[in-house]
Formats: sequence, C-alpha cells, structure tokens
Amino acid sequence: MEHTEHVEHREQQTSVSWAMARQATLHCLTGCAIGEVLGMVIGTSLGLPDAGTVVLAIALAFVFGYALTMRGVLRAGLPVRQALGVALAADTISITVMEVVDNTVILSVPGAMDAGLGSALFWLALAGSLAVAFVLTLPVNRWLMSRGRGHAVVHQYH
Repeated sequence: MEHTEHVEHREQQTSVSWAMARQATLHCLTGCAIGEVLGMVIGTSLGLPDAGTVVLAIALAFVFGYALTMRGVLRAGLPVRQALGVALAADTISITVMEVVDNTVILSVPGAMDAGLGSALFWLALAGSLAVAFVLTLPVNRWLMSRGRGHAVVHQYH
C-alpha cells in the first residue's frame, strides 16, 4: 500500500467538563438502575440462582438504558431504526462498564444475593454497587465524550 493511500485516522478530542460527564453518567445510571433493581427483585423473588438473577438484571439494564436514550432521540424526530443506532452508539460501553462493576460488587458482598428482599443487606449492597459503578463509569464517559463518542453522540438531538 502506498503512503498516499494509507491515511491514519485520529480521533478529534474536545474538552468535556466533569459536569457534562456526570450528567451523562447519571442518565446511564438511571436506566441501569431501573433494569438492575427490577432484575434483582424478579430473580430473587423467583428464587433464581445468582447467575440467572445477574443475567436477568444485566439484560433489563441494557433494555431500560437503551429505552431511555431512544425516548429522547425519538422525540427529536428520528425514525426508530436510526434512534436505536444512536442509543447503541451512545450507551453500549457505558452500560457495559456499569454492569460489570455493579454486578461484581454485589456478588462480592457476602450473603447479599441470598439475603432476600426484606433484608437491609440486599438493598444496601445493591445501592452500594450502583454507587461504585457510577464513580468508576464517570471517567470512562468523560473520556468517551472527549473523543466524540458515548453520550456525545446523543447531544445533537437534545
């Protein structure tokens, strides 16, 4: 390949404030938390094994995370297929990081998954896991947004 045919792609970096990244991460956390809590409650209520409960919680976190983004993008007039593409581009990495972190935390709290819905241990571990996930996902979102990725993709539709 000749040098003239080979063009190196460089990501354009922009300045993204921590406040902007925090807002994007809170948006992600909202969808993740709805799905995560619902999945944990359903899985625990049905007596699913830990793995089944975690898979359900992760699946619902992605569904609700994407749905919240799509709601706003659809309001901006995009067709459903294009709105889904925007949601996938905006949220996939953020939701993935958040879910890996929060499920790792809750699974690492002894007895939390077996504590039951009436137990403070269950709810505190779940809330704590989401808080830790927020803190660790925040710099990831800031980094993504500074490169025009993640929630930066959605900003043109607000």
